[in-house]
Amino acid sequence: MSPLPLPVRIAAGLVATAVEQARDLPRLVVELPVTAVSQALQASMRVQQKVTELAIKGDRALGTLRPVEERPSWAVFDDEEPAERNGGSNVSELHQRARDAVVTIAAEPAPAPAEPEKVVEKAAEVAAETTAAKAAHATPTTSGTGAGSAGPNVLPGYRDLTIPQLRGRLRHLDVDDLRTLLEWETNHDNRPPFVTMLSNRITTVTEG
Repeated sequence: MSPLPLPVRIAAGLVATAVEQARDLPRLVVELPVTAVSQALQASMRVQQKVTELAIKGDRALGTLRPVEERPSWAVFDDEEPAERNGGSNVSELHQRARDAVVTIAAEPAPAPAEPEKVVEKAAEVAAETTAAKAAHATPTTSGTGAGSAGPNVLPGYRDLTIPQLRGRLRHLDVDDLRTLLEWETNHDNRPPFVTMLSNRITTVTEG
């Protein structure tokens, strides 16, 4: 069989292509908007990227021609004081004041620490005054043999004495009298401040 003429064959090919495109038309109609939007976004991003690159290059070129201010005018407030005053800066003045303060503190003598014995005696005085105030309303108890209700015979009126008064009288008593007072205190009122003071005095006299 002899081949058909070329125009006939071309026409048949066009018809077949048209039929294939007609079959793919529904798919192309669905994909066409998505493809168009994607291509438009890509083109917009490329344009923005080019514009940004041009702006950066322009800033670099302009920066070489115009020096940058160390402190822009818009960064200065109206109520700010000048950096220097009367030939000296504020920073130098602050440093000088700090050095003067350090020298003053170093020159002041440190307070002497309180002596432990005086602190103990002061606490004993306060506790004794409180105890004496409470004991003033209590009924006095009778003492043992050889001692009255106000205290032992070695120191009459001992029970009514305060810590300062007792401290002044203990200097004139010997070790035996001090032990008598301590025994009477322990057996009767048993006040901690008085017991502490008598025990300390006995230790001091014994070791001295």
